[in-house]
Amino acid sequence: MTARRRRTAASVAALGIAPLALTALSAAPASAHGSMTDPVSRVSACYAEGPESPDSAACKAALAASGVQAFYDWNAVNIANAAGNHKRLIPDGKLCSAGNDKYKGLDLPRADWPSSKLTAGKHTFRYKGTAPHKGSFQLYITKDGYDPTKPLKWSDLEQKPFADVTDPKMQNGDYVFDGTLPNKTGRHLVYSVWQRSDSPEAFYTCSDVVFGKDTGGSGAVPAPVASTPTEDEIADGADESTVEHNGHGDNDNKTGAEATAPAPAPSAGQDDEAGQNDGRAATEEPAANAPDANGDAAQPVTAAAAGENLAETGGSSSTPYLAIGGAGALAIGAAVMFGSVRRKAARR
Repeated sequence: MTARRRRTAASVAALGIAPLALTALSAAPASAHGSMTDPVSRVSACYAEGPESPDSAACKAALAASGVQAFYDWNAVNIANAAGNHKRLIPDGKLCSAGNDKYKGLDLPRADWPSSKLTAGKHTFRYKGTAPHKGSFQLYITKDGYDPTKPLKWSDLEQKPFADVTDPKMQNGDYVFDGTLPNKTGRHLVYSVWQRSDSPEAFYTCSDVVFGKDTGGSGAVPAPVASTPTEDEIADGADESTVEHNGHGDNDNKTGAEATAPAPAPSAGQDDEAGQNDGRAATEEPAANAPDANGDAAQPVTAAAAGENLAETGGSSSTPYLAIGGAGALAIGAAVMFGSVRRKAARR
């Protein structure tokens, strides 16, 4: 047990409610998180290189632009209230960060991002689901003539996804599904959208890929091959992540995902599709009470409301923490967790 966890446990014990609070925390549902690992997403590749000292020039530039926390929180590039309105919420040039300033380094237009080799035809895709949820995955690829040295726009992507699956199976913590890659040559980008069906929350990734010879470097040395984070690497960085925690609430609010305003309306002549709903989850504007962060707002919880939230996240009203005190136990556990987070921030 780390020193931070020992201090947290000691604080709970001092209050005389350790069993109650710790049971509440361990039984609470986890927030949905994840990222593409085949082909490897930009944020996953940089995390695998080392969150604080990556190897590649592109990841070093992203670290300088975004800071180290963006890499430790590699599995939370999301919009809490997307509800299928991806193109309306994410402006051109910010697709890889999903319009989230915390991840702005991922939007850097460069031809040397670590990449994955692909070939046209059937391919098995993998998406690391660190907290599984029901939902749909749509994968898009850039059009012929794509220039990686320019900011990525919605109009750079093919209009229709080449892979579109709902509730794919999981294997060893990965969503696994097949798709057919179109004929492409040189450097391209695969853009994924994971839209939850039990929440308006959605997740986004950019994966740099190469078909055949890497022609995107304008004569420069080919970019390095992207690596997938190992389970050991994921575990090693979990203590520094602000999203690798059980339960919703304050920790979720620290991912930087807030209710997102729509992107500016497209100007005359811009692709009409850029302002349209993608046909996922909802066709109307997000409700006024849409979750503030990662799909579940940090609102006061009643026993009834907690039961509803659990149903949405794969739990049920019989989940243990409701049986041992419901809102009271959750509030106590939250207070302890918040204190731990504050101590962690103070040490930094």
